Amino acid sequence: MAEPKNDDFLDDIEAAEAEELSAQTEEIDDEALELEALRAERDEYKDRFMRALADAENSRKRGDKARREAEQYGGSKLARDMLPVYDNMKRALEAATEEQKAVSAALIEGVELTMRALLDVFQKHGMQVIAPQVGDRFDPQVHEAMFEAPVPGTKAGDIIQVSAEGFMLHDRLLRPAQVGVSSTPA
Repeated sequence: MAEPKNDDFLDDIEAAEAEELSAQTEEIDDEALELEALRAERDEYKDRFMRALADAENSRKRGDKARREAEQYGGSKLARDMLPVYDNMKRALEAATEEQKAVSAALIEGVELTMRALLDVFQKHGMQVIAPQVGDRFDPQVHEAMFEAPVPGTKAGDIIQVSAEGFMLHDRLLRPAQVGVSSTPA
């Protein structure tokens, strides 16, 4: 008689294969999860690196701007302190009469040369004189009104007297020109 066929071992093989396939699938899923976590970590580090790079570039630009401003405007305190010297020399030259100029020609010439040298230094360092004329329009951006007075023959807002010249340092106002302004209605 023939022995009954025992296919139990096939069931065991199928179960083993299913178990191994399940283990491999789990392993693949674990590797995929780990790979996804590594990609996320890489993206985070890349983002942080790009932000740090941008921050460094912004710092460099701020430093360059600060350096340029220090070069242009670093001496503004000294320049502002030199303005009374200019004013006093100008007043001295204007106060000299023709008779005094004739008697002290060498002295007056020396003061004029010193004044020109001072103006040359001002110009070399980016300072320009703001010299309004009587009759010009008052501009609050570059003029400071010291007084208002009604003067016949002028319009309101016209400059009627210049007390002191103003100065610009490159594109910044160092001192406004001090002027008197007409208040005569039009």
